Amino acid sequence: MESKEKDEWQLALEKKLQELKECQKNMKLNSCFKCDKTFECEVRSSYVKAVYESMNKGSGGGFEF
Repeated sequence: MESKEKDEWQLALEKKLQELKECQKNMKLNSCFKCDKTFECEVRSSYVKAVYESMNKGSGGGFEF
């Protein structure tokens, strides 16, 4: 049976998601893609990194398309 407890990567991801949503709220946007700084944004970059880390649970490597 799987544990319902959140691991460190899930907790980090939730924190980064909250930071991202707060940034969007402050910028009065509902998507990062509507922002002029989409690809240079540190908040978005750290969120994307947290997504990758939550997917691989710290085992390293990048996300390959």
